[in-house]
Amino acid sequence: MKPEQMDQILVAASKAFDAGMRRLNPMAIAEIRTSLLIHLDPLREARRRLGDGGLNGWNQEVRTGLLRACDFLQHAIRNFGDEEDLQAAYISALRSARKHCRALEALYPLCGVFPEVNRYFLEPGAADVLPVAMTLPEGTGLVHDDVSQNAHTRGGYSLYVPEAATPKSGWPLVVALHGGYSHGRDFIWTWITEARSRGFVVFAPTSQGMTWSIADVDFDGELLKCHLEQVCSRFHIDRSRMLLTGMSDGGTFALAMGIAGNGAYPAIAPVCSALPPVDLSRAKGKRILWVHGAQDWIFPVGWTIQACRELLQAGADIKLKVIDDLSHTYPREANDTILKWFGISGDRRQSAGEMTAGKGKI
Repeated sequence: MKPEQMDQILVAASKAFDAGMRRLNPMAIAEIRTSLLIHLDPLREARRRLGDGGLNGWNQEVRTGLLRACDFLQHAIRNFGDEEDLQAAYISALRSARKHCRALEALYPLCGVFPEVNRYFLEPGAADVLPVAMTLPEGTGLVHDDVSQNAHTRGGYSLYVPEAATPKSGWPLVVALHGGYSHGRDFIWTWITEARSRGFVVFAPTSQGMTWSIADVDFDGELLKCHLEQVCSRFHIDRSRMLLTGMSDGGTFALAMGIAGNGAYPAIAPVCSALPPVDLSRAKGKRILWVHGAQDWIFPVGWTIQACRELLQAGADIKLKVIDDLSHTYPREANDTILKWFGISGDRRQSAGEMTAGKGKI
């Protein structure tokens, strides 16, 4: 195995996992598992070479990152859907997704070492305009608050701050709310590629309970507001360009917060969500892009169509995008649609030109 093959093996396995999660549906788990298992042998061989001390010339930090990525990816693939009962298989797939996120945490710091890893965490074309550094500037990249240093603790938050440059007029901010039984430290990875490529901060808080307090918005909402103020005090955020989005219960909570009168967010983008029990008379003038799957088996698309009609009648500025082949899972390709609707261009060269290098407060 050549040194340059190591990153290719890890990235190929990670891309396969991304593709499998995009297709996630209880009835498709066995097929997805089969497509993932073909990556186990190359990962095992890569792990063996690393464990034997092969591929001399890499320092211990790089080797440790590769080992951790290999181990987490193998665990994620080996245990994906490894149950006969459909419900148990689905839950095991979600647990595997968390292990995949740990693999991404191990891989990301290696962007400055391996070109294939760097390209994996960028949109197509962005590698042509963004520099790659071996050492990230202080306060950039993936940042966790004190609580979220533990990947299982709830009630904290994770941040992603682009490393390459700082904007002239403050960072746009995407507030990304995870789904039920998930975690902000995991959900943040659904946005890092676009944030790194286009230049915006991602703020991914974690609910205090196993899901968001939809019936009592203030319970999680007040803590989220406090965390947001901390972020804005540490980083130069453009408060006029803050997008509130979320998946499943996270999207429902985003709607609840936005409609209930929180004027901090000029735009709301729920994904595969449901309409929360809030006073719709307060929805007038709210700007909403709702993304939903036609195959969603938890929140049927018919419910969403009716919810959008009700929001429209209440005076909301609402658009609905239904994705024909999407079940109840996150469609990464929809990030481009959401960002363009929000006003963050997909033109990486233009975005880079609008940013300047900076020091001190970001």
